Amino acid sequence: MNLICSRNLQQSRFPHRLFRHPSIAFGLHGTNISQRSRMSSAEFPPPQLRSAAEDVATLLKARGESICVAETAAGGLISASLLSTPGASRIYKGGLTLYTLESRIAFAGWTQQNIDKYDGPTPELVEGLARNVREKLQGTYCVGESGTAGPTASGKTPNRQPGYVALAVVGEKGSVNKDLDTGLGGDRQANMVAFAIAALQLVKDFILSTESDGGDRGGKI
Repeated sequence: MNLICSRNLQQSRFPHRLFRHPSIAFGLHGTNISQRSRMSSAEFPPPQLRSAAEDVATLLKARGESICVAETAAGGLISASLLSTPGASRIYKGGLTLYTLESRIAFAGWTQQNIDKYDGPTPELVEGLARNVREKLQGTYCVGESGTAGPTASGKTPNRQPGYVALAVVGEKGSVNKDLDTGLGGDRQANMVAFAIAALQLVKDFILSTESDGGDRGGKI
């Protein structure tokens, strides 16, 4: 009892010592963390990425469907943008950032043979990642992405130049894949955002196309 009273008395004498660690109370330059959060919330996701995520989320909610994500060079931006939409728990089944070849062995069904034959991202490779992750997470759809964000090339072939990205969507009744060049050169951050936007746009196009053609869709666009 004396120990408890002594401790309480010590705290009452020195209240200024409580919760004073700068990482708890303040952000950089003395700015309150809650204030910084409010400022940054207007910046993330970037407007075009936010719009793409909201379009996909709206479609999925209206249809009672779900999505999972297998991304690499986008670095989690596809998942983060979907999770930023209200009610994301109704549509989002989970996601993996399969940035390293080792992570693909651990979580995406790759073997050492896949690594030995790896020669950069391709639409077919990304479709395989999406198909494997969809089987594990049981989403109505799985969107896959793998690209070369930069700032330098990872090889001499076109698919290893900064700005290249391969994309795929796998659904219950079909799949689609494509590749493109963002035209942004070696701007790593801009490419990452562009990859995520393109991936979500492909999801939207795929869902709308299955509505118009009776539910069967497959191939490369």
